Amino acid sequence: MAAPATVLIADDDPVALDLLAEVLTSEGHRVRAATGGEECLSLAAAEPFDLAIVDLRMPGVDGLQVIRRLSSVQPGIPILILTAFATIDTAIATIREGAYDYLSKPFRMEEIKLVVRRTLEARRLARENVQYRNELQDRYGMQNLVGQSPSMVEVYKLVARVARLDTTVLIQGETGTGKELVARAIHYASPRAHGPFVVVDCTALPEALFESELFGHERGAFTGALSARRGLFETAAGGTCFLDEIGELSPVLQAKLLRAVQDQAIRRVGGNEWIPVSVRIIAATNRDLSKRVEEGSYREDLYYRLNVVSIVLPPLRERLEDVPLLAQHGLDKYVRASGKSIKGFSPEALARLSAHHWPGNVRELENAVERAVALSSAELIMPEDLPLRGREDSAPTLVVPGPRMTLEGVKRWYVDKVLMEVGGNKMRAAEILGIDRGTLYRILRRQVDEGESEE
Repeated sequence: MAAPATVLIADDDPVALDLLAEVLTSEGHRVRAATGGEECLSLAAAEPFDLAIVDLRMPGVDGLQVIRRLSSVQPGIPILILTAFATIDTAIATIREGAYDYLSKPFRMEEIKLVVRRTLEARRLARENVQYRNELQDRYGMQNLVGQSPSMVEVYKLVARVARLDTTVLIQGETGTGKELVARAIHYASPRAHGPFVVVDCTALPEALFESELFGHERGAFTGALSARRGLFETAAGGTCFLDEIGELSPVLQAKLLRAVQDQAIRRVGGNEWIPVSVRIIAATNRDLSKRVEEGSYREDLYYRLNVVSIVLPPLRERLEDVPLLAQHGLDKYVRASGKSIKGFSPEALARLSAHHWPGNVRELENAVERAVALSSAELIMPEDLPLRGREDSAPTLVVPGPRMTLEGVKRWYVDKVLMEVGGNKMRAAEILGIDRGTLYRILRRQVDEGESEE
């Protein structure tokens, strides 16, 4: 049963008014009754209501006038219209004026209950959706892009300019610089903010499943396809599709993606029909795509389709003046989550943060602050709470084991060394190496294959 609501009813017919009041009261709702349009508006001006049920034909102020005036007194209130002369014309007229639905007289009690429940449920969902969108806006809005360095100010300007457009955006930057955060800020500042934000991690989708995941499939398209399924592009319809690590796509997948991007249409695996999809594309990469185009490993036409507007995020080492701001921003977030009473950083801790080279960029800084909050029991974060070394120690001299190693051998040795230093954490290792996880997995897979072939 739906939660009780406060309902305003207006009808010049006392029998209908009493019946409505009786039915709605039996449902647990609080009912205020008006015998005409003017009284209805007076009650609405005096207190808030969750729903209004108004007769269409009343002397003086009729139902259509009530709809027009009530929407300004209580914006967003759903209005049900009662009419004994239900026609297509009256339905169109009332809906056009803003009515949510209408009931025909003489009405049945079960019909009244059903329509009222459905309307109140729709209102509840709409309120929850607005609250959810506001929370997302607070979480991912531009206010969460932190920094005052000249390079970040330029980023803010670009984000503000492209957000209101439907332009395709390519975000470039090293791993951990905040590419997805910028993409979300663009989405939630755009006219598509009410729509979904769908993330596609191009490194996480196997090539064999990429087309099905992105474009969907029809029933029977392949073994196991027991029913038709929408892909991520269709899921993102009306909103934004964020293609992360777009530089990792194979030439075959690049060609398939190009058609969808330029035509704004997809064809499901096993299907024959092209399905129009209105979706904004924001892509991100830590690769130099222009260089890959020159080398012939990336399609030039796809690159230009994606690179309509380019936003380049600077690495943290090039904007160290932003480190104190970023550190405090992270501290505030993790202190709220932990419930601790940590006030800030000691001068020595801030000096250590500013001396670090940050190979993992903002993500590494956030991880360091989160760990410090977890370990600290004082009011200030101290240097010993931070798992960092100063910049002078962050790049120790490498001693390569063995003379005249091949370049491939040095690469394998260094990957193994970094993995050992981070305890096998592949995400952390990829950040230090300046590559994405997919590339690291391929390097490790190649090492295993070569080891097996040598046996």
